[in-house]
Amino acid sequence: MSESPDARSLLSASSQLNLMEVDAIDDKEFDIPQVDTPPTLESILNELDDEEEPFVLEDTCVLSTDNMDAHSCDTSSLASSDSGDPAHLKRKRRTVEVNATVHGSVLRHSLLKGISAQIVSAADKVDAGLPTAITVSGVIAVGTSHGLALVFDTNQALRLCLGTKTTGAEFGAVSALSINHDCSRLLCGFAKGQITMWDLANGKLLRTITDAHPPGTAILHVKFTDDPTLAVCNDSGGSVFELAFRRVMGMRSCDSRCLFSGSKGEVCCIEPLRAPPDFRDHPITHYSLLAMASLTKILVIGLKPSLKVWMTFPYSKSDPSSVPQLAWQFVPVQKTVNPILAFCKGDTVHFLLVKKEETGTIHVIKQRQLHLSCDIISLSWINSRTLVLVDSHEKLHVVDRPSQEVLETLDLEQVQLVYNSRHFKSLATGGNVSQALVQRDMTPEELNYEIKALVGEKACYQSVSSYGGQIVYLGTKSAHIMTLRNWRERIDCLLKQEHFVEALSLAWSFHEGTAKAVVGLFGDPVKRKGVVGDKMVEILCQFADYALKKCPEQGKIQVMEQHFHDVVPVLVDYCLLLQRADLLFNQLYTRLVENTVAKGVFLESLESYIVADRLGHLTTPIMRDLLAHYHGNGMMDSLERCIVHLDVTSLDIQQVVHVCWENQLYDAMIYVFNSGMNDYITPMEKLFAVIGPPLREGRSLTDEEVVMGNKLLVYISCCLAGRAYPLGDIPEDLVVQVKHQVFEFLIRLHSADSSEEEEVFPFVRTLLHFDTREFLNVLAMTFEDFKNDKQALEYQQRIVDILLQVMVDNPDFTPSQVGGLFTFLARQLAKPDNTLFVNRKLFDQVLEFLCCPDDDSRHTERQQVLLELLQVGGVVEFNEERLLALVEKAKFYQICEFLYEKKHLYDRIIDCYLRDPLRKGEIFNYIHNLLSMPGYSPEEKQTVKDKVLQHTQELVALDPSKSADVVVFHFTEEVQQIISELEDDRLLFEFLRCLLEPREGLPSGTVLPLERDLHELLLDLLCRFAPQQLLSFLQTSQHYRLEEAIQITEKHHHNEATAYLLEKKGDVHGAFSVLLETLKEKLCLLTAEGDTGAEGGDERQDREERDSEPTLPRVKDSLNDIIALCHRSSHNLNQQQREVLWFPLLETMMASQKLVKGPNAKHTSEVLKELTMKVLNCMSSFISLPAIIQRILQDPVYGKGKLAEIQGLILGMLDTFNYEQTLLETTTSLLNHDLHWSLAHLRAAVTRGLHPRQDHCNICLQQYKRRQDSAEEIIVFSCGHLYHFQCLQQKDCGRGFAPEPQQRWSCYKCSSSQGGRGGPSTEPKRGRSTSLAQTRVTSVHHDTGAEAHGKKVFVEATLDLQQEQSWDQLRSLYRGPSRLSILSELSHGHSSEKAGLLISAQTGTENFQLKLSPPPLLEE
Repeated sequence: MSESPDARSLLSASSQLNLMEVDAIDDKEFDIPQVDTPPTLESILNELDDEEEPFVLEDTCVLSTDNMDAHSCDTSSLASSDSGDPAHLKRKRRTVEVNATVHGSVLRHSLLKGISAQIVSAADKVDAGLPTAITVSGVIAVGTSHGLALVFDTNQALRLCLGTKTTGAEFGAVSALSINHDCSRLLCGFAKGQITMWDLANGKLLRTITDAHPPGTAILHVKFTDDPTLAVCNDSGGSVFELAFRRVMGMRSCDSRCLFSGSKGEVCCIEPLRAPPDFRDHPITHYSLLAMASLTKILVIGLKPSLKVWMTFPYSKSDPSSVPQLAWQFVPVQKTVNPILAFCKGDTVHFLLVKKEETGTIHVIKQRQLHLSCDIISLSWINSRTLVLVDSHEKLHVVDRPSQEVLETLDLEQVQLVYNSRHFKSLATGGNVSQALVQRDMTPEELNYEIKALVGEKACYQSVSSYGGQIVYLGTKSAHIMTLRNWRERIDCLLKQEHFVEALSLAWSFHEGTAKAVVGLFGDPVKRKGVVGDKMVEILCQFADYALKKCPEQGKIQVMEQHFHDVVPVLVDYCLLLQRADLLFNQLYTRLVENTVAKGVFLESLESYIVADRLGHLTTPIMRDLLAHYHGNGMMDSLERCIVHLDVTSLDIQQVVHVCWENQLYDAMIYVFNSGMNDYITPMEKLFAVIGPPLREGRSLTDEEVVMGNKLLVYISCCLAGRAYPLGDIPEDLVVQVKHQVFEFLIRLHSADSSEEEEVFPFVRTLLHFDTREFLNVLAMTFEDFKNDKQALEYQQRIVDILLQVMVDNPDFTPSQVGGLFTFLARQLAKPDNTLFVNRKLFDQVLEFLCCPDDDSRHTERQQVLLELLQVGGVVEFNEERLLALVEKAKFYQICEFLYEKKHLYDRIIDCYLRDPLRKGEIFNYIHNLLSMPGYSPEEKQTVKDKVLQHTQELVALDPSKSADVVVFHFTEEVQQIISELEDDRLLFEFLRCLLEPREGLPSGTVLPLERDLHELLLDLLCRFAPQQLLSFLQTSQHYRLEEAIQITEKHHHNEATAYLLEKKGDVHGAFSVLLETLKEKLCLLTAEGDTGAEGGDERQDREERDSEPTLPRVKDSLNDIIALCHRSSHNLNQQQREVLWFPLLETMMASQKLVKGPNAKHTSEVLKELTMKVLNCMSSFISLPAIIQRILQDPVYGKGKLAEIQGLILGMLDTFNYEQTLLETTTSLLNHDLHWSLAHLRAAVTRGLHPRQDHCNICLQQYKRRQDSAEEIIVFSCGHLYHFQCLQQKDCGRGFAPEPQQRWSCYKCSSSQGGRGGPSTEPKRGRSTSLAQTRVTSVHHDTGAEAHGKKVFVEATLDLQQEQSWDQLRSLYRGPSRLSILSELSHGHSSEKAGLLISAQTGTENFQLKLSPPPLLEE
């Protein structure tokens, strides 16, 4: 104790840490990267907060444990405030969707009346002062503001009053309390720094400690560890000290050791790990772990066997005034129990699982964090799964940790919590200052005071104490205790408030084991369900009685119904969940029967459970009531839905059948007969009895009878398919029997109560009359399943015989119905495994019906059926000639094809396709496939070819494109014949256009005969039918002869096409004259339009109709064509030949202006002048200006007057000249500027001085001046490395194959450090590997001997790769070729070449593009 506290400061403690122990942490497990020097405690604490990042990790699997329910303090009253405001729950809970689970009142909040009264009494009577701190263990100790500690036993009786007011006057209020684990010692910390230890057995003062920490600083926390001789304290300076109690020779002493210095960041909260009695032997207790929370981070340190930091963890960003909180709890995780540290600052609670590894290291695993929307000021565990938090608004939240669900929120305002602000504020201005908290705008003292004052306002560390599943809260005049309610109490709280539905929901969650914070239930699921089930039965009975009692006695019936609708379904639901139908029907129903409304609601609510198959058996009385109620209220559909889902044994069959028959509930009736009596025939008899007579008498059926008939068909279908009606399946042992019974019933000769007039087979007859097609479909589906059942196949034959006997030659059935039968028969016969036998005569009838040409009904279906019959060989004995005649007559072309195919009459198949409207388009594929594929003889192919040639006209009319494809592939020799047969010119045009199109997939060498003639024929047809496509055809096709093509286009007067051909031929002047003639014609029309006003109205209308296209656009198009021709041609002509082209055009344009007259003359004249100007502008590129002006002045139109007319033309020419002159000057100026800038930068880069890092060669490691007498060349790189020229040569660092003067070097050291000597060219991205400038330096020895030093002389400067890249970048900025040539010359050439560079670059590129942008700025 003689040592000063500073001597045990954090610095000395950290310097004594054994670094070997730190190394023992498993780096792999913690994923810790390698570091050169391990961090010290100070460096950890000084880490900048900016680098902190919150973590999010998966939660490990948390297993439930029995609640540790320790003995609670005896409470005088149970004044509980049962909160649980739903709005609060929704707002606080941080789940994705609002969970509707009911938790009820989880906490019991009780006032400790005895203790509260004595606190107030002590303050009044003995001036003990206000309460300041509380702690709970086997006893409850309360500290006061006047330095006293009051100790109460579990009965709230005051056992001891420790300390005196004199001590209080000297050392201030009790600011911290702690009781050791066996409840024998009490530590008291005071606001002015003293610590006292008391014996709780006799109230004796054992120690007074004043020198364990800096004098005058308040004790914020003092805590016993699991070792009774070891405690820790935390003062208001933010330091933490270890107190080791010694007793030698009867003398008590205390050694203090500084664990953490407040100068490195104030600690506000400490929490040693204290194991509950069950876990005292846990291996982790040997480390005596201590958690500390400063304003910026959490530390977990071990006090034993030597001081060691196991973990630091920075907070996520939070409010600086938030109070740090720490709480330990042993939690079962993955079959082992380990401590979890919960800590928070602000609104996020983090969880750290702390494990001891086999190696002896402590392993800390981050768990999933919990977010709340409030600032937390208190954090306590109440059991291993449940946390209790208090926020800054004094709202208490109970949170389930595994699900992160807020179970309950209570208001603690009435408690009037005691805050520890005085201990923070009183000494906030003193104490140490954390550098971590200093900001620019405050002095350290001001900032420290500010933050500690803010934290102090919320600090209530000493007002909350938890022990053994209880939490005690200290108020200014009272003490309160919170404990978890047991499960019965939680349910009873809801029952007291008459919240029966919520109580049942909560009880069910206990039953299923999904409830949270459960106390007092068995771990064994069977026992748990038994106990909770009994409680739920009790609640259900109470709920039923309550509902009957609270039912409105008078008023609207709807109000009463609504009242029971809120109750009865809940009763039914929970009875069924508990599988207690006996409770539902025997106890609850007998109670509800007293009220008729309740009874009705009960019976109606059963429907949804019956239909959902949750309730299958009803007692007889309930069934009777159900029938009566549904029948009485006309709810027959609901009744039917219920009956078909119920167990038949609970029904009064006679009564049910009667009700069903009376109310047309046929589904229910069938179900009862089938399930109740295994009778599948009677329902059919009953239904036949209803629909048979009207059908026999020929009457039309009512809607109800139609419904019955349809049900009958579905029922028969189900029975024959082995399915139960209306739902489910027939029992497996009855399937075959039922099928045979139904067949036997259908083929009965007479019904049971038949009269003499009844025809044979009444049931088959009835069904055929009701719906022939559907009945036959039912039979067809049934016959699908007959494979190996011999009996069933006999029934099939019998049914077919009966059908034929009943329907054939019977006038009662329409031909359509008989046709349906024959189609059905044919389908059966067409099956591959058919066993049916039909006599020859009937079979002929079937075929003749199918081929009946007079009947258009279901033509496609009949054809398909017959085709199927033929394909499976069902028509073997039939005369094929007769069949062919029949099908041709019936227009069954597919069958004709089938028969012709068999006879190899392929040419006849062509006719079939042509006649069949549905398959006409497929004929081309057929022809192509037949003529392409092997397997057909040449004779067969020839017959098909002949047939195709006969029908050429028809095929081309059907599809010219596909016809052309067929001709190209198979009829190239017959093209002329085909063309001659096409009489219609339009058709010929379409065919030829498709024929001559280029196409893929042709065999190589395929050439059409007389191809040129065909192209010229097509050209002629194009002139007639599609003149607009003429030019594109001439441009793309290469197969016409020029002379013939010119004749054709001239014949049809297509001048543009003629001009194109003449130009192609090389006759430019001929083409020009043709186009000029066209232009003149259009100009004549334009000038003549002015006179249209003088013409008669009829004449003008005729002209407009004839020339629907306006004249002006046609003139412009024509002029553009002729200008384009002149442009194209002028490049290859001399000056005189150019004038021969351009001047006639100009004269034509000027001459047309003289002819303009009429009302629109002015507008037309303006347009023509514009066009003339266009011609002049185009001419000026090819013909000199004087010649143009001379020609204009010779013209009579412009030759007179004061040149006013041509002023515009001449000024336009001058403007063009000025623009071009300015452009040239600007371009030259920019190029000169760029050249100067480039040269200046290049010179600066090349002549920059180099500073070698050392004075020796980096290869031979000798001084660069090895021998005084020799002249030796040295090469220095911009990276600072220096080499002898010979050393570099030996290492082969030169690049390229240039001669020595132009040798280019790379730094050996830099390039080899990149992983080899593959020069800079291989890796241009590394800046330091290549030099920015390479300078070769020569060391010259002077003869005089006056200077022995080497003198550096510049011998040569070249560009290295990096500079070249810079120039490339520069070039890319200037896309023009001139700059490219300048810079490439600059980068590779010598100064002597630079003189003539600019001129060649400017003049040498005709396609020079000007890019007006400033030069790029490069950083020096």
